[in-house]
Amino acid sequence: MSAPSVYQKLRERHRDDVFLCIFEYNRRFAVYGKDFVYYDYKNPVDLPERIATHSFDIVVADPPYLSEECLRKMSETIKLLTRGKILLCTGAVVEAVAAKLLGVKMCKFIPEHTRTLGNKFHCFVN
Repeated sequence: MSAPSVYQKLRERHRDDVFLCIFEYNRRFAVYGKDFVYYDYKNPVDLPERIATHSFDIVVADPPYLSEECLRKMSETIKLLTRGKILLCTGAVVEAVAAKLLGVKMCKFIPEHTRTLGNKFHCFVN
């Protein structure tokens, strides 16, 4: 969810052996055809009928904003989609909110970015 670079790498490595979707607001990612699902975090349960609840072994999410509102709404979607596993990539400033909403904890792994970010970025898992 909102993680096109992760989707692209997974698609390269697992072309036909896994079911992948990219949930994204930016419609330029519609080039991925049936894998693309238009997603607006402001409407967290507005998903296409073809996407069944709890149909993903793992949901990887990178909320577009470091706000409680954004994370709360994306959490609704994550809970609808996952069979249990969550990998959340976001700023350390929302650690407490992420733990409360999704039961995730910060990983030791710290992702690096090619661009400089204004906030510390971390991965969280349940």
